[in-house]
Amino acid sequence: MQSQILPSRAALVDRIALQFEYGQNLIVLLGPSGLGKSYLLETFITDKYSDFNKSFVQLSARMSDMQLMSELLEQSFRSPLIDQNLSLSENFYQLAKQQNCGPCLWVLDGGRHLSEEMVEELTALTKHSPTTLYVLLASQSVGQFKSAVEIHLEALSIAESKQLMKCYFNDLPYDEDPVFQTFLREAHGNPSLLLAWQPTQHTAKVVVTDKVSWRVHLITLLVIIMLLIIGFLYKSDMTRWWYDFYQPQPETPVATAIAVDTLKQAVTEPAVTIDSSQVEAADAQSADQQAQPEQDKPLIDNPTQENNVAAILDSLAPVAEPVDITTSLAEEPTVVEPVPQAQQIMPADNAWYLQQPDSKVVIQLLAVTQQTIAEQFVAKQSLQVLGKVYQTRRNDKIWWVVTYGSFDNLNAAREVLASLPEDVRKNQPFYKKISKIKQEIALLDQ
Repeated sequence: MQSQILPSRAALVDRIALQFEYGQNLIVLLGPSGLGKSYLLETFITDKYSDFNKSFVQLSARMSDMQLMSELLEQSFRSPLIDQNLSLSENFYQLAKQQNCGPCLWVLDGGRHLSEEMVEELTALTKHSPTTLYVLLASQSVGQFKSAVEIHLEALSIAESKQLMKCYFNDLPYDEDPVFQTFLREAHGNPSLLLAWQPTQHTAKVVVTDKVSWRVHLITLLVIIMLLIIGFLYKSDMTRWWYDFYQPQPETPVATAIAVDTLKQAVTEPAVTIDSSQVEAADAQSADQQAQPEQDKPLIDNPTQENNVAAILDSLAPVAEPVDITTSLAEEPTVVEPVPQAQQIMPADNAWYLQQPDSKVVIQLLAVTQQTIAEQFVAKQSLQVLGKVYQTRRNDKIWWVVTYGSFDNLNAAREVLASLPEDVRKNQPFYKKISKIKQEIALLDQ
């Protein structure tokens, strides 16, 4: 039993005694397990009604009604003769007639083990007892006694929880200790849980580590970092090797702009004779064109987008029958018909570009240094309706640039690009904003 009772529990003991004084002969103390109902009953029967005949019975599931009746009557009367065939109330009436037992106090712990017959007997006996009889029970079942006064036992507060633990533990942690605070909150004021505190399990063990251990840890960390660096380098080398070995080499891009000298023989002359000397000259011109300096490249927004010169040549020249090179020297030379002059009418229209909003997008098809080639390209591909040509200056040369359409955004231009003739799409056209074209047109005045 505890050396002292908590203030809230002492007040509850006085309240129970006051209820008996008001004429309530049957009181049931309710609450879950662990809240200290048994201790409260022991305190009550010890401190209150010292002049009463007191009986304290700890009920269990194995105790029968006859055993309970014998316990109560033997503690209330001196050497009672109990008739096992009679009920508790009948035996109590007969014994009370034979000897005066005086006022009685019965305290029963574990009232949930009472049978319904014994509940009825206790209820009837407290109402019609020939002498003063107070019955106090502790139970977890609400409504077990219909005419009894039920008092609910509340959990302890944080302050009372600490006060309870101080009665049993002399070396409690400080109130600011986070482990101790967590334990108090999780106990929820249950005395049985609070008294289960074990200080040795909540104390940190300070172990002095070896002074050499930090060196071992440092060396291990450095070795791991070194292995990671080697792994990343090896992975990078293997990735580069895999890419170089399995990925095809990209072809050298060909500039979009076509020099006038390259197409002079193919466009302006009425006929082209294919012989071995011309084949060698064409190869030399192709090599010179690939080595052409940066100022001869086309005016584009994205330098990675370049057109196919071979496709442009195919689009300007009519399709001819394949020629056998081995017999070309002995046979008649192949003649390529020029584009009719009636279709070569499309002057540069810089004013049209200047009237367009800057956010518009066009498709650039070709950029050359001779107006005739640009106009013939437009006429050959039947682009007179939406095709436009503007002039610009670069490196002291006049350039003619062929564009197609005028679109609100890049997605609209992409949809139209798919519908252009295949010969035009072979030139690898790209997109350009009107704002960029206006900047190029302004170079004419410089």
